[in-house]
Parts: sequence; C-alpha cells; structure tokens
Amino acid sequence: MKVLTGNGNRPLAEAVTSYLNVPLTKADVRRFSDMEVFVEIHENVRGEDIFVLQPTSFPANDHLMELLVCIDALRRSSARRITAVLPYFGYARQDRKPGPRTPISAKLVANLITEAGADRVLTLDLHAGQIQGFFDIPTDNLFSAPVIVPDIREKYGQGSDITIVSPDVGGVVRARAFAKRLDADLAIVDKRREKAGVSEVMNIIGDVKGQRCILVDDIVDSAGTLCNAAEALMNKGAESVVGYVTHGVLSGGAIARINASALEEMVTTDSIMATEAFRVSNKMRQISIAPLIGEAMLRISEETSVSSLFD
Repeated sequence: MKVLTGNGNRPLAEAVTSYLNVPLTKADVRRFSDMEVFVEIHENVRGEDIFVLQPTSFPANDHLMELLVCIDALRRSSARRITAVLPYFGYARQDRKPGPRTPISAKLVANLITEAGADRVLTLDLHAGQIQGFFDIPTDNLFSAPVIVPDIREKYGQGSDITIVSPDVGGVVRARAFAKRLDADLAIVDKRREKAGVSEVMNIIGDVKGQRCILVDDIVDSAGTLCNAAEALMNKGAESVVGYVTHGVLSGGAIARINASALEEMVTTDSIMATEAFRVSNKMRQISIAPLIGEAMLRISEETSVSSLFD
C-alpha cells in the first residue's frame, strides 16, 4: 500500500504513515501563479493500492480540488485501487434541500470524487449517515468513539459522576452511544435555531445538577451552539461542562468565543489541522485519530473487517 497526501492535513498524514510504518509517497502538490492546482507524483504507482488522505476543510474548495487532481493523476498512472481518505468531509452539512431552489452539495461532491476515479471512500463521523448512500462506490464511515471515549474516561471518569449531553435533538443517537459506553446518564439541550449560525437554548431535558457534563457533537463551527449549551447547563446547576467534538472547523471568532465561555475545555480530534490560535488557547486540546485511520486503511488494504474496529 502507498499513502499520498495533499496540503489539507500533512501532520495527520505523517502520523498515519508512522503508525503504518510506510513512507509518504513522494509527490508535489502545488499551485501555478493563477492558483491552479498541479500534482506531480515522483515514484511508480502502477498496480499499487493507493490511499489519498485529504480532509476537505478550510479552504474547502482548494483542498477538494487537490483531492480530485491527486485521484486523477493516480488513475492516469495506472494505480490498481484508489481510496479517498477524508478525515473530514466538507459540504456534509448540505445533505438535503432546506428550501426551494437550493442544492444538495454533498451529493455533488460525492459525484465529483467518484467521477475523478476513486474506487472507495474512507471517512470519519459523517454529519449525516445517509451521505454514504450518495456515493456509488464502497464507503466506510468510521466513528470517533474509540478515540474519544478512552480520553473522557481517563480525564473525567465514568458512571454516575458524569452526564453525556447532546447539544441538539439531532445528536441524541451519538450522545446515547457515548453514554452507553461510559455507563453515564444522558441529557439533551432543546434549542431553536432562528437562522444559520445562530442558536438559542430553550430548555435542558434531564437532570444535570451537580454533574460533570460532557457535550458531544460531530462538528464545531462557530461554537455558538456549544457555548450557549454550556451556559444553560451551568445555569441548571452543572458542576462543570466540557466539549468533545470530532471536527474542529472553528471558523471566524469561534476560538475566542470558546475562551470566553463557560466551557472548561474543548477537545477535538486532529481530523482538521489546528491553527495557531487553537494551539495557544488554554481551553483547546486535540487528540489523534491517526491510529484509528491507519488501522482502517490497513484492514481495507488487507481485505479484512473494518466494522470489527468498533466491537
């Protein structure tokens, strides 16, 4: 197997190849003066099983284009099988028509990846599970629980001392799975969103008084939802509130908002590369998904079970 990466998250790619004990494939992924993407692979890939590791995070369009051009370069170089590894699948929040004359961009991106020449897709914590059906090629959607649950257990314990909290009704299934693994109680934040990027906490479903609350979600973008939820939980008597999120998009003033919030700590995985503001914040922390991604890639290459990772 070989592993190729663009500029989306090179530190994660290096960590994955270190886990697999294979070198990164030598390649140039650069720009012409007009910002066109150009890819040149510097070693033979004919007949190889290739994994292209590239999250489509900010700048989403540039990183998506890098992924597509890398896949095309490999296909034209006679690679035997090309797996697109997307630790973070951008455009996943556009998975349905929220109103008239709007796109389903997640389906469009799935079509682009398929048509570029990918043979299968490996991703992590899709915003909506049904996005797997947008691809007409095999798609593995990994879950971050095997990485996040041990960290919660080590830092904050388990059992009746903690309560797992879903920041909205849509995340209840995810929160329930975490609560089951940690033998913890479950609470739900009932909120009403007036418009995109703005949320208003309405009520807390469940008893959180005196509890250490763990907010779990798949994406933190503006951080408004999590910060509002943390404040509401503290107002209901929670002892402390910590956030655990798979994908730290953290756009705009999200990090400053978290630093000023009631959140004791915000933990994300390294599916998206940390910014300088992230690294200097005393409330932000990353945990690595490299062993999880690396093990899944190894199992795909060896044609063994991926789902048994979660048993």
